[in-house]
Amino acid sequence: MPEGPEIRRAADMLARAVQDKPLTHVWFAFPELAHYAPQLVGQTIVRFETHGKALLTCFSGGLILYSHNQLYGVWRVAVPGVAADSARSLRVRLETADSAILLYSASDIEMLNRDSVADHPFLSRIGPDVLDNALTPETVRERLVSARFRRRQLGSVLLDQRFLAGLGNYLRAEILWQARVSGLDAVQNLAPAAISALADACLSVARLSYQTRGQVNENHHHGALFHFRVFQREGEACERCGSAIIKTTLSGRPFWFCPQCQPPVGALSSRSG
Repeated sequence: MPEGPEIRRAADMLARAVQDKPLTHVWFAFPELAHYAPQLVGQTIVRFETHGKALLTCFSGGLILYSHNQLYGVWRVAVPGVAADSARSLRVRLETADSAILLYSASDIEMLNRDSVADHPFLSRIGPDVLDNALTPETVRERLVSARFRRRQLGSVLLDQRFLAGLGNYLRAEILWQARVSGLDAVQNLAPAAISALADACLSVARLSYQTRGQVNENHHHGALFHFRVFQREGEACERCGSAIIKTTLSGRPFWFCPQCQPPVGALSSRSG
């Protein structure tokens, strides 16, 4: 499933293609949305907003198209009038005079307005967007140590959209490696310095992924561009200590970690004892 950085980059791509240009053709596959199409023709898309893994397409008349890609949804930019990809199910087509954006395969699509966004069953219960520039490490740290999250295993917390919206499986692995924290531990077991490192990593890793992932750098293992340190690298050497990266399952999802850099707090205690 795409995570917050991928959804934000998709929003940027869509904005470059069609934002602030009058819509010339609108089509929805779902009957409950089809009646909106005529009134949207002639309007403009004024902005694309992301809330974690959800995307809001905001029209000049006040309507807001909510979409969540889930596992298979994907947005594409195309030429107006181009035939849809026959290998996928087209759900939404929004065209301007010189560009079109098409949403394939997503099943979670609704038309909202500004009032109903606030009460939406998904949007109303998720935490702050991890890519929100106003979100600070201090706020993340407060959430980590709150009664709601501090007793839970971190491998579960970092997948819970109520903690920070937009985190997912690859970010979970990379954040925990960056902070040198085990996914088996709970926040209440960590030292204050480790909690602060984790809060910093939640933001820095996600933001670096959004800003640079997919860009090419010949010296990528040592440069500022994003690359996976542990995710899908089982058996390879950890860049910090040289130990072999391990793949396991944590909270029902595949998980990668360095056993030397990320020992559970209990393991550290037994070593020192």
